[in-house]
Amino acid sequence: MSSSPSLNFHPDGTLFIVSGPSGAGKTTLINNVRSHLEPLGISLHFSVSHTTRGRRRGEAEGVNYHYVDAGRFQAMAAAGEFLESAFVHEQRYGTSKLEVLTRLERGEDVILDIDYQGARQIADDPGLKERSLSIFIFPPSITELERRLESRGLNTREEIDRRVAKAFDEIYAGKEFYDYIIINDDLNVATESLKAAIIAKKLQTKTALDAIQEMAERFKEERDGRIAGGH
Repeated sequence: MSSSPSLNFHPDGTLFIVSGPSGAGKTTLINNVRSHLEPLGISLHFSVSHTTRGRRRGEAEGVNYHYVDAGRFQAMAAAGEFLESAFVHEQRYGTSKLEVLTRLERGEDVILDIDYQGARQIADDPGLKERSLSIFIFPPSITELERRLESRGLNTREEIDRRVAKAFDEIYAGKEFYDYIIINDDLNVATESLKAAIIAKKLQTKTALDAIQEMAERFKEERDGRIAGGH
């Protein structure tokens, strides 16, 4: 099998939005899909969000988040520096408008891991709607979601209860406007499902359709040349 990127895919500034309750497995799915799609020629640039929450054990600045205090976050929001922002689990999160829009305008594909509040803000943006795809990740059950949160060992009992309660709101809100909903009951199946959704979108972009039109014209010229040459 050839290791060359497929002619089917072209970097063209498509925005992919992945959301879901805390503990649904978004980060693992995103990491899996990025590594699976790279050999096909689909490079997804992960946009690192800004947050006012403290850095957890094992996290790194600029890798997991950009960590800022509340004053800095408010100043950035007031200056219009966020593409979307949301208040989640008593903390604020926001996506850099400059980073994302600059990459999209350069033709780079970007993937976001954001709350459903931010996803709805982007869904309502007429400048981004046509070039974006949103996917919501469901846990298989609230019981399983709670078990995953407990097993991570990152949150207090109070925080877990709050996150589980918020998951109800996210699930009901998410099913209304996302393009795809994936139930993460099996990591391999969920990974393949997310990969399929991204591939489907890439095959439908204007760049992909223009490339097919160009190829069709080239095939026609080649056919006409063969006919003229008596082949």
